[in-house]
Amino acid sequence: MTFWFLMGAALLSLVGAGFHGVLGHRVYMGGINASALAPLTKSLSLVSWHMFTIFLLVCTGVLAFAAVAPMDTMAPMVWPLIAVNALGAGLFIGLALSAPHRHLLRMPGAWLMGGTALLAWLGIS
Repeated sequence: MTFWFLMGAALLSLVGAGFHGVLGHRVYMGGINASALAPLTKSLSLVSWHMFTIFLLVCTGVLAFAAVAPMDTMAPMVWPLIAVNALGAGLFIGLALSAPHRHLLRMPGAWLMGGTALLAWLGIS
């Protein structure tokens, strides 16, 4: 079961990276590029956006490796990923509780990050 939970977490992270890096990029950067922001601000926004995509890809790799690694060596590398994904999901949900940010609940971030954290936790429990 450990293998499948961790591979499920890796798959959710990969889906998140694909969604974020491709579709999210088009939507988010379309709005940013159409805005009156300074060019440097637009460039930094692009870097920040794709740093999160890179994070999701790193999570995918670490979780997939943890699925095939010996049990005693994998837990220490998975706990930080569980924490970051759980905190990210909590941030989405916490912000969505305030009126100006309710639209965050319609986005997949909270569900993908929360699901990744849950499956990874089940995989090492």
